[in-house]
Amino acid sequence: MVSFYSCCLFPSTKAFQISPSFVFLSPRYPKLLPFTLSGILRARARTSSGCAAQTQEPNRTSYTGVQLEETVDGTKQGKLRLDSWISSRIQGISRARVQSSIKSGLVTVNGRVVDKVSHGLRHGDKVHCVISELQPLRAEPEDIPLDIIYEDDHVLVVNKPPHLVVHPAPGNATGTLVNGILHHCSLPTVALSGKEVLSDTEDISDDDEGFCYGASAAASVRPGIVHRLDKGTSGLLVVAKDEHSHSHLSEQFKQHTIQRVYISLTCGVPSPSAGRVDIPIGRDSNNRVRMIAVPGLNHHGRARHAASRYKVVQVLAGGGAALIQWRLETGRTHQIRAHAKYMGIPLLGDEVYGGTKSMALSLLRPRIPPNYNDQLSRLVSRLERPYLHALVLGFEHPHSREMMHFSCQPPPDFAEILSHLRKIGTEKPTLKE
Repeated sequence: MVSFYSCCLFPSTKAFQISPSFVFLSPRYPKLLPFTLSGILRARARTSSGCAAQTQEPNRTSYTGVQLEETVDGTKQGKLRLDSWISSRIQGISRARVQSSIKSGLVTVNGRVVDKVSHGLRHGDKVHCVISELQPLRAEPEDIPLDIIYEDDHVLVVNKPPHLVVHPAPGNATGTLVNGILHHCSLPTVALSGKEVLSDTEDISDDDEGFCYGASAAASVRPGIVHRLDKGTSGLLVVAKDEHSHSHLSEQFKQHTIQRVYISLTCGVPSPSAGRVDIPIGRDSNNRVRMIAVPGLNHHGRARHAASRYKVVQVLAGGGAALIQWRLETGRTHQIRAHAKYMGIPLLGDEVYGGTKSMALSLLRPRIPPNYNDQLSRLVSRLERPYLHALVLGFEHPHSREMMHFSCQPPPDFAEILSHLRKIGTEKPTLKE
């Protein structure tokens, strides 16, 4: 049996098998693993500080017409961007929505229209903003290369590369996975309201159960994105090609019967080396693009139940980093990233959740020989995303009811970072009896 350790550095490998000791076996799927990627390929071959706003808090998905008129108090703050400052003053609104309003000429600073979202604000500036109407989005078919692992008349399983956004959103209507799938399936342009594509409370998409793309729209709206992966996350994602498949797969996500296993590189090593994190997750009131793990019962109804199981696969670079496997019991926005931060081991490269380059250097530099310093600096400078990969996906086929099992190796950038960390030093995790 070839383990993940020996094959993950060779993305061209056509088949590998995951050791049972590496992947958790879900009690819901006692016979899912181990399995081989060659079997998947054969299956593929068979088919082709003040009042923020002048109105009461609006509905969370509609801010049209909301006005803000306020003087900037920047005495205790650093550089202030126009879009982020307005976002912080109107509770619950997304930065994308604010940026759209700015670009539409609906924001003035000291009486002058400013249409640059990054415009710098100074203490004493008088800002007036009117939130624009949420415009329908049009998803145009685009010839975007897709790594399709499996396809039949009802579902697509795609290996999403890092840096590819899953679906159109305000300010990001092209170049997404949806645009590529529309082209691949020879489907026409799709017009969707902003609510159908992305709720206005979401700035960044991630794996989140119960997310519906196209389910509430006309039957012709396809493809059906059943779940999401964040822009920086790579790996497996299932797409429904018809309304029945979308409904069936969505129900599996809601019932937590979808099998999902992720791997990540983290700053530091958790203790204990394996366990379960059962901490609700809600949006961070201080940073709208970030979620936060909220322990205890006093989370004001804004946090949702979230549970993740983790296991350290390998301790890297003398404990400065770790290769960790995650199995999701729920699928909340940024669940792994928020839980990892709560545990004190943010994902390597995750600037939003604390896995910054400076954090990586502070943990790794004391643990390496001096002659590795230059190599380490080059390595850290190449960190471009949170190193998180959706490794395993298992679900019941919506029509045949056959159990489908898929796996894909992490992309070259993940494998390269992992290889360098292993060269610095590797050890097995310490398992407590």
